[in-house]
Amino acid sequence: MSAITLNNVTLGYGAQAAVSGVSGAFAAGKTTVIVGPNGSGKSTLLKALAGVQPVQSGRIDWAGLKRRQIAYLPQDPGMDRSFPITVADLIALGFERRLGLFGGFGAAERFDLAAAIEAVGLDGLEHRAIDALSGGQFQRALFARVMAQDAPLILLDEPFAAQDTRTTADLLKVIQRWRGEGRTLVIVLHDLAMARILSDETLVMAREAVAWGPTEGVLTPGHLKRAHDVSERWAMEDAA
Repeated sequence: MSAITLNNVTLGYGAQAAVSGVSGAFAAGKTTVIVGPNGSGKSTLLKALAGVQPVQSGRIDWAGLKRRQIAYLPQDPGMDRSFPITVADLIALGFERRLGLFGGFGAAERFDLAAAIEAVGLDGLEHRAIDALSGGQFQRALFARVMAQDAPLILLDEPFAAQDTRTTADLLKVIQRWRGEGRTLVIVLHDLAMARILSDETLVMAREAVAWGPTEGVLTPGHLKRAHDVSERWAMEDAA
């Protein structure tokens, strides 16, 4: 898979800019972490990569990937937890994305479903209703749904937010597994220590790309301070 490239991409909500003139490339088979202050456009950029946020100007080249080949886990999945489905039903939705609405669910999919449930530590909870899950268990189920999609491009928005230490450690193992499989990952994080653990490359955002490249040279105090200063400038312009 080739790199996913951005050419002078601008995103926003009405007249309000959220991302301005970003150009660069997400390296194929690598993990890129996006960091930056609150309101710096990180989540909006991830939505655009997922194809759910329209591009106002510029261009995103997905290197031939189809929408079904992109797995996207937003920070808020927007799911009604009272909907009467089980853990296994929720995870199986990932196969629908992979196989299509009328694709067959056969022995291979049943094997992959069981493997995904085991990988996220939900063994024995397959038939539990999702409204009976703790927050950590629900996040594990969402990770398993991503696994079921078997997508070459995986987008995660703050996947460890509000998770306990054990859940974070288990989900980190899943991400490291994806990395070992050569998938392209783009992850929004606020935890800089975690960013250093996970990333091959880092994009420091402040609506614009402050710095983008190998993490060792990008995730520095100087670039983070510049992102803070640029974000403050954007905030003052918005208020004017």
